[in-house]
Amino acid sequence: MRGQTYVISAIIFVFIIAVFAVINVDPVEVNYLFGTGRAPLILVILFSVLMGGIITAAAGLVKVLQLQRERHELISEKHQLQETLRKHDLLHEADIENEATDQLDKNKK
Repeated sequence: MRGQTYVISAIIFVFIIAVFAVINVDPVEVNYLFGTGRAPLILVILFSVLMGGIITAAAGLVKVLQLQRERHELISEKHQLQETLRKHDLLHEADIENEATDQLDKNKK
């Protein structure tokens, strides 16, 4: 259901931006870093939305990669600690069952 809500929201947002852009087709002066130029306002609006989407996606991707790296580090640390417990015979049967469940969860992802 969350996926459908996301898709519907995205379609509504795209429709609003498209209507807003089509209404504003007048040429405008755009000030660049090293000069100025004229462009239709529709292109300025669409370019701005596109750049905002790209920047947002890049920021989200960086966060996802950080979380994946942290997850792998934590899994490695967990395995090292379990190995230490096994070495000292401190790992109980219930913990071994939990480990098997953890492995099943890991395989699902």
